[in-house]
Amino acid sequence: MGAQTARRRQSERLGRLAEWLAAAYLVATGHRILARREKTRFGEIDLIAVRRRRVAFVEVKWRRNFDQAGPPVSARQARRIASAAEAWLWQHPALRDHEIGLDCMQLAPGRLPRYYRNLLQPV
Repeated sequence: MGAQTARRRQSERLGRLAEWLAAAYLVATGHRILARREKTRFGEIDLIAVRRRRVAFVEVKWRRNFDQAGPPVSARQARRIASAAEAWLWQHPALRDHEIGLDCMQLAPGRLPRYYRNLLQPV
């Protein structure tokens, strides 16, 4: 196994851990998880959760620390996530009348999660 393959596997493991921790945080704050790693023709949505009448499409980001520069996601990623969310909603018409949020959660070792509501509005 090459070094690049090992790094990719490690990144995948950290990503799955981050998604699990993000889901636990959302449940602890009153959300119900509707889907994890949901695939659409536009891409994958890390987490889909509902709380009251708001459906949150959550992009999860693991960081070594919160001081890493730059936005959590690019404008292109935000558009992809918005398209994937729209496609998912077409498959779940009962939720179309809910408020929709394109959110982001950042996690870092030894830190509480940072949850950003409506951060990913497409540009």
